[in-house]
Order: sequence, then C-alpha cells, then structure tokens
Amino acid sequence: MVIRAVVFDIGDVLEIAPDLGVDRRWEARLGLAEGELVRRLSDVWAAGAVGAITEEDVRDTISGRLGVGRGQADAIMADVWEQYLGTGNTDLIDYARGLRPRCRTGILSNSFVGAREREQAAYGFEDLVDDIVYSHEVGMSKPDPEIYRLSCARLGVNPEEMIFLDDVEPHIAAACALGIHGIHYRDNAQAITEIEGLLASTGA
Repeated sequence: MVIRAVVFDIGDVLEIAPDLGVDRRWEARLGLAEGELVRRLSDVWAAGAVGAITEEDVRDTISGRLGVGRGQADAIMADVWEQYLGTGNTDLIDYARGLRPRCRTGILSNSFVGAREREQAAYGFEDLVDDIVYSHEVGMSKPDPEIYRLSCARLGVNPEEMIFLDDVEPHIAAACALGIHGIHYRDNAQAITEIEGLLASTGA
C-alpha cells in the first residue's frame, strides 16, 4: 500500500524545548519546596492538555493555589509558554514543507489549551501542514488509539498509508499497533532518512 501521509509530533520534534528551569525558578521566588509546583498544579496541566479547562481558569487556579496575584500568575504562564514553545527545528520544518504535494502532511500533538494560537504565531504550523490534531481541542491524547484514528480520518488515509514521527516510544508503539508506520525521532538526519526510505519502498 502506498504511503499517502506523513504526520509529525511537535514537542522535541518540530520544536526543540529544553528545560529552562521554570518550576525551580518560581519555587525559589515563592519560597516553595522543590517539586511543589508540580504537586499543586499537576491536575491543571492534565486538564489543559485535553481542553477541560480554559486559559482563564488556568491563571485563576495558579493565582489561588500559589497565593499570588494575577500579575504573577500571568508571569508564571509567560515563562511556561516560553519553555513550551522552545525554538523551531528549522531543518525538519523545511523538510515537512517540502513533502507536499508528494503526500499529505499533518501534526498530531499532545498539547495545552492556547497552543494553536501561540504556535501559529511563532511557527505558522497551520500553513505548514494539511491538518493539525491538538489534544486540547479533541479531548484525548496520545497514546489513545482514537486520536491516531482521528488523524487518519481527517487526512483521508488508512493507518497503513501513514507515517508518524514522534520522540516518545509509547506514542510510536500505539501508532504501530494500528498499522501506522511509526518512526522514533532521534535527530533530523535519521528521521528524514527513515521517512524517505519508507516513501521509496512503497512507491510514494
């Protein structure tokens, strides 16, 4: 079966997002023990990842649970977004752009409420690919099989006609279990070589 679509993860694939120490920095500023931000806010991050909370709710909850004003809550989120967005993986973004019209392209991302707008402003992902599935917009996240099926449906391909590139092995394993051609991202050269090999082997 000919491969008709290539789908990319975002975090540490299309974007490189090193740990900027946001939690540690704010714990030090607020006099909190190490790991306290995660303990107090883990359910907020989980809810935001599947769109069960608004950005306004996120800021209000941060303010209430950390005992800070709205200004500081906004500053915390600004730092979180800086770390989240990282920097664009320019070479891979350019490669993804060049795949069309040879095949359809997509993004499948475990995301956070507000990510689409910020990533569009920073990297223009909506113009890069044919479809984007954000977990916070569809209410489910990788490795749920249904989110992969949704990506296939929106691109109009069968699982066997899709390549999926991700840096997280369980996410790749879940894709492969459905018949998708999963590639574990390690670096650009390796990823592009494996994608091109699969495209060539199926006559794409």
